[in-house]
Amino acid sequence: MISPLPYTPFKGPLPALADAPTGIGLRAPHTEDVIAEKPPVGFLEAHSENYFRLGSIPFEQLMTCRESYPVSLHGVGLSLGTAGGVGDEHLRKLAELVDAVAPALVSEHISWSGTPHKAVPDLLPLPMTAEALDTICANISRVQDRLKRYILVENPSSYLAFRGEEMAEPQFIAEIIHRTGCGLLLDINNIHVSAHNIGFDAEAYLDAIPQGIVGEVHLAGYHVNTLEAGDIYIDAHNHPVYDGVWELYKKALQRFGNVPTLVEWDSDLPPLQQLVDEAQKADKLRAALKNTPKDASDAKVA
Repeated sequence: MISPLPYTPFKGPLPALADAPTGIGLRAPHTEDVIAEKPPVGFLEAHSENYFRLGSIPFEQLMTCRESYPVSLHGVGLSLGTAGGVGDEHLRKLAELVDAVAPALVSEHISWSGTPHKAVPDLLPLPMTAEALDTICANISRVQDRLKRYILVENPSSYLAFRGEEMAEPQFIAEIIHRTGCGLLLDINNIHVSAHNIGFDAEAYLDAIPQGIVGEVHLAGYHVNTLEAGDIYIDAHNHPVYDGVWELYKKALQRFGNVPTLVEWDSDLPPLQQLVDEAQKADKLRAALKNTPKDASDAKVA
C-alpha cells in the first residue's frame, strides 16, 4: 500500500500553463532581450543551478522575468539516479530557490551524474532494473518531501542499451510516477534520439506511456555525429527542431492533449527571434489539434 504523500501529487497540467503559448528556455545571452522586448511566449524555463546564488544579478534578472511570465525551474544536477542519494547541499540550495521563486513547475531528469565524491558533466541513463527503480523513487520522494511539492521528471536520451534490463523504459517511468506522485516531463527529442541510437519504435514508446501523467513537453534539436558504423544522434540542444521530432510531437499531442510545451536551445544559440519562431511552430500544431473534431482526433490516436 502506498503511504499518503505530504504534498499534492501530480494530477495533470497546471491550469495556469495548460492553455499558455509554448515557452522557451531562458539563457544568459538572451536574458536582457527577454526583459526589454517581452517576446510573445507562454513561459520561461530556467536551469535551477544557474540561480542558486540568491541576490545575484542572474537571480534578480530571473525575478524580473517572473513579473511578466510564469517561470519553471529545470534542474540538471540533482542526480536523481545516484545510489548514494541526493546531495544535501544541492537540495538545500534548490529548496531555497523554489521558496524564493515560487515557480509554476519544478523538473529534473531520470538520470544520474555522479556519486557523493565524483561528478560528471552529463546526464547518464539508468539501467531499467528494479534496483535502479527503488533508488530513483527514494531520491525523488526525498526531493519532493523537502520541496513540499511534486516535481516532473524527464525521460532520458540514450546512446547504448544496457544488458540485463528488467523492464521497458515506459514501464520504468510509469512505476516512478505511481510510487512517488510526481509527473512526467516528456522530452520528444530524447525519444527520437534514443529510438535512432538504440533501435526502438518511437511511436510505440509514446503509445506505452500512460495517459494522464504528462505535465510538460520538451522540444529540441539534436546534433548528428557521423561515424563509420553510422550516425549517432546527440541530445545537444544546438539545432532547430528536426522534422522527425515535429512529427512525433504531433503524435504526442494526439495522445496526451494540449500539454504545456517548451522549446530548448542550450548551445550555439540563435538570435532570440529564431527561438520564438520555433515556439510559434509548436503553437500552430497545438492550435490545429484544438480545432480538430474529437472523433477525428480519436481516429488518429487509434
